[in-house]
Amino acid sequence: MPINTSVKGDELTVGVEGRFDFSAHQDFRDAYEEAGAGISHYIIDMAKATYLDSSALGMLLLLRDHAGGDSANVRITNCNADVRKILTISNFEQLFTID
Repeated sequence: MPINTSVKGDELTVGVEGRFDFSAHQDFRDAYEEAGAGISHYIIDMAKATYLDSSALGMLLLLRDHAGGDSANVRITNCNADVRKILTISNFEQLFTID
């Protein structure tokens, strides 16, 4: 499952393709840890994600902690109906901006 990244100024976009599960753990973590200290905005692009499990939810929480916890600026975008449903059931709209 590929993880793609792009940096524009202080914004890191992480694109998730296919199944977002534990097999993506290291690639996902590397994507934001290797982006550098100048990043203050994070966008997780789920346009090509087909599946999300509990380990992916944990990875998103780890990213939130890395990005500053309660003051983190993390946005999850382009979710299909299934991914959005999992995020909603998990109350992630309380922790992230989801659009």
